Amino acid sequence: MKRILIIFFQFLLMLVVFLVGSFLPVFHILPLWSVTTSPSGLFVLDGVYLLIFLYILLLAIGAARRRFPRAAINSTIALVLALIIGLASKFPFRSL
Repeated sequence: MKRILIIFFQFLLMLVVFLVGSFLPVFHILPLWSVTTSPSGLFVLDGVYLLIFLYILLLAIGAARRRFPRAAINSTIALVLALIIGLASKFPFRSL
């Protein structure tokens, strides 16, 4: 039960970071990192970069606590779930 809660909270954290990172270019806080997906659409990469940075940070914390195998499994499950839900919700897609 404890492991499921840890995965769930990591998933929520990653999903929020993905969402916030996808909306940062709207507020002009960071420069826009994007890929053109169609003549009238963009895929904003900021949220994906922040998500990967958070994933690496969680792995580093797990390694520092000498619990790398369990932290790697938990964080990877949370990362995959956050990517699936975030991309299905079309967080990083923008139309021009």
